[in-house]
Amino acid sequence: MNDQPATLWDIAKLFLKLGTTAFGGPAAHIAMLQHEVVTRRGWLSQEEFLDHLGASNLIPGPTSTELVIHVGRKKGGWPGLLVAGACFILPAAVMVWALAWAYVRFGKLPAVSGLLYGVKPVVIAVILQALWKLGRTALKRVSLAIVGVVALVLSAAGVWPLWVLAVGGFLAVVISMDAQRAKAVFFGSGVILGGASSAGAAAPAVWPILLVFIKIGAMVFGSGYVLLAFLRADLVERLGWLTQQQILDAVAVGQVTPGPVFTTATFLGYLLHGTSGAVAATLGTFVPAFVFVAISAPLIPKIRASRVAGAALDGINVASLALMAVVTWQLGQAALIDATTVAVALVSAVALLVFPRLNSAWLIAGAGLLGAMRYVWS
Repeated sequence: MNDQPATLWDIAKLFLKLGTTAFGGPAAHIAMLQHEVVTRRGWLSQEEFLDHLGASNLIPGPTSTELVIHVGRKKGGWPGLLVAGACFILPAAVMVWALAWAYVRFGKLPAVSGLLYGVKPVVIAVILQALWKLGRTALKRVSLAIVGVVALVLSAAGVWPLWVLAVGGFLAVVISMDAQRAKAVFFGSGVILGGASSAGAAAPAVWPILLVFIKIGAMVFGSGYVLLAFLRADLVERLGWLTQQQILDAVAVGQVTPGPVFTTATFLGYLLHGTSGAVAATLGTFVPAFVFVAISAPLIPKIRASRVAGAALDGINVASLALMAVVTWQLGQAALIDATTVAVALVSAVALLVFPRLNSAWLIAGAGLLGAMRYVWS
């Protein structure tokens, strides 16, 4: 592992590249980040990467963006924290802003189906490669494999991701204790599994937009799919600022552009108040992530040093991979739709296996071009 600090320019270059090429949502972002900072650059060990992933899953906000911010702080201190996060978010926010402008002006989204047709199979291959590498590190004991199976079943059953992580951490702690202490912890805890007005109101001012998105950014755990529920509850049902269709269109844009899916907020802010609304919504959504990482990052070494907390973190890491696996299965069903997409996924997987330092952005670019050409010719 390379323990030398990275320059801010090195950090900026990496995360500007990822912010421009990281298609596929949080699971794909985590996979690409693992490839770049662990395999290619050696900035973190597999263990450190998993610890930062577990910590990112424990705090509200966009998990992959918070992982990026953690890496920036690890390699560049507090300036690196700001540079990494800003460079990862900015390219996606600008792209989403441009699509929002086109949406408002022309009444529909630019065609992206051809691009996605080629890109999605590569994303599946990238995620599977990361799951394989991270899984070999995370599953250090048979007991953790059992935790992983439980988390996988819960996630597949639709249990809220935060509860999946909590159960994973709890089980790992219980298993790590002797029988007497485990019994006390088990029976002394209360782990429970659980699962407006009409649109057309007057356009809100910038400050209310900022405050609403700060609240959402500070409360949402997990992926952009969880974000959809919060956006609908606040912006459609409670406030009546937007319609259901506008929310769905915004989420679609967040998923078809690279970078954080949470840049959905940029699109919605533009619909509400133009460019100033887009800026307010973007800041409101992402600023809490910087604050939460800044507060939690110094605690990670202390957590790992504690036997109980370290066991919990091991369990959370395994549960995080279980969540990634379920998301990958869901994405695979939508991505691998014919012989061509299956072939693209297999070729990409073989290429990543044979050439472990290969930059996956080249595969994504090539597959995207292939898909776009197919769309034009069809």
